[in-house]
Amino acid sequence: MNQQFLNDVLEGLNKKPQKTLPSKYFYDKKGDELFVQIMAAPEYYLTNAEMDIFQNKTDEMISALDIQPEINYNLIELGAGDGTKTFHLLDRMVSRGFQFEYMPVDISKNALTGLESMLNKRLPELKVIPQQGDYFVTLEQLKMNNKPKIVLVLGSNIGNLQDHLAAEFIYKLGANLKKGDKIVLGVDLIKAKEIVLPAYNDAKGITAEFNLNLLDRINSELNGNFNRQYFVHKPYYEENEGIAKSFLMSTIKQKVSVFGKEFEFDEGETIQTEISRKYKDEIIYQILSNTDIVLEKKIMDSNSLFADYILKRN
Repeated sequence: MNQQFLNDVLEGLNKKPQKTLPSKYFYDKKGDELFVQIMAAPEYYLTNAEMDIFQNKTDEMISALDIQPEINYNLIELGAGDGTKTFHLLDRMVSRGFQFEYMPVDISKNALTGLESMLNKRLPELKVIPQQGDYFVTLEQLKMNNKPKIVLVLGSNIGNLQDHLAAEFIYKLGANLKKGDKIVLGVDLIKAKEIVLPAYNDAKGITAEFNLNLLDRINSELNGNFNRQYFVHKPYYEENEGIAKSFLMSTIKQKVSVFGKEFEFDEGETIQTEISRKYKDEIIYQILSNTDIVLEKKIMDSNSLFADYILKRN
């Protein structure tokens, strides 16, 4: 049994007034597969928007990163997933003769295995060194090799953190980098509810299944007895707040147990499973304000829905 998983679930379900479950536990084998489907859904604009940047503004990104052909880099991607966006950058860097090793970091062995297999077939000349595990443990180990580093934090993954935690994340990231190292930080930009909300509530119900699968995982791995029939997926977003939220709502008054611990739910009571922060420049500057990281350039997609910020460790 994953003791940390159990501890986090019990702690979250005990929280008052809002029960929570950590979004990082969405990603078991089925969760990985569902998330790939979510990213391919027509409502999920984030994938296409950032893909637009990587397909059409790759040379601009390389220029902003000031990549030098005579230097050997570590190109590190945190939460690499299936690598479909990053492939365009990797392909362009290989074709232009840059020297680098690609190091995808992910907690999911399934994701890393699939990514490595894809890259070995499509870019056989690329050196791929997968790193399974915690981001900061990996970065601390890699810091010792003295190679200049470019760290990719894509997909607006940082948006899963509250602003103060995002600031801590960036600070810790900088602490594991050296002066001059670069970061590509992909973030979703604040926009209208009519665009954002469907991305978290697609017509086919893939996102709902992704959310509910977390209950299945708790049942399977932590001896839980959640009945999915009595929970529904509920998304929320208001433009002035700029934060999309996902909840699982109990449709009846009920009791649920996890590893022998019992939890009561009122009808309509929710478990918050995810937040997804949307950004503007002022929020990014505030997050960076107490770190050694500075913003050098902002690259947006053709519809200005998404941005990849180029950051540098001072």
